[in-house]
Amino acid sequence: MGAIELKNVTFAYPNGFVANENLNLVVKKGERVAIVGQNGAGKTTAVKLMNGLTKPTMGDVFVDGINTKDRTTAQISAYVGYVFQNPDDQIFNSSVKKEIEYMLHYLRLDQKEIDRRVARTVELTGLKDYLGMNPYDVPYSIRKFVTIAVILALDTPYIILDEPTAGQDLNSIRALSNLLNILQNEGKTVITITHDMEFVADHFTRVVTMANKRIIADDTARNIFWDDHVVSKAKLMKPQISELANQLGIDGKVLYRNELVEALTDRQLGTQKQVKSMGF
Repeated sequence: MGAIELKNVTFAYPNGFVANENLNLVVKKGERVAIVGQNGAGKTTAVKLMNGLTKPTMGDVFVDGINTKDRTTAQISAYVGYVFQNPDDQIFNSSVKKEIEYMLHYLRLDQKEIDRRVARTVELTGLKDYLGMNPYDVPYSIRKFVTIAVILALDTPYIILDEPTAGQDLNSIRALSNLLNILQNEGKTVITITHDMEFVADHFTRVVTMANKRIIADDTARNIFWDDHVVSKAKLMKPQISELANQLGIDGKVLYRNELVEALTDRQLGTQKQVKSMGF
């Protein structure tokens, strides 16, 4: 079974600034993993190591057993697709359709296969009405889906999404949620960097938490958000439901709305029983 594996990885820029320090991480095929932490924690550098945009100063990164040091960025990109946080850093073609097709032509796929991939990707991302438009003429939220479509068309086994919910409205986030489910059903690995803790709680069971250039925790979303030491060190904002439960003094690592309702109901029933036992 394939995996992305970071072994004792440290990355320093030419000026000596260390962005990542002694990272050890394994992400297996089919997993859905969120990487969280404050700005400057080293999240983006870590995922750029995964897709070969940067190479470790020390240690090794393996993608399906291939050491990224032994391959070019273009070769690793056939395994790991990376959707940038800002779509404007990724888009350069004159139409949405040309943007999606560009890398497929570069890979010299036959036209029938290109048409098949474009059609499927457009269906997944809802871009049908925008194919003839210049990407810079479509709304920002749609532009982000254009860059996602480019990576989906490449059909890489690993997909990295950098802040996918930033600038997205509720409908776009719902579409993104549906897309994540489809990709997981297809056995794709999705790694997401995000500051959106509600999105993390709703869609990711495994959460890798970074602070001060290191991985400080790797656990379920429930355990991460109810570990006050990790939350404080990584400067995370708890999901609203968890924060409300905490303020109400409710134990049980509440993460979802239905859990909070159940806990409040149990508390009310307990209070009623106590009042009855006192003869009131």
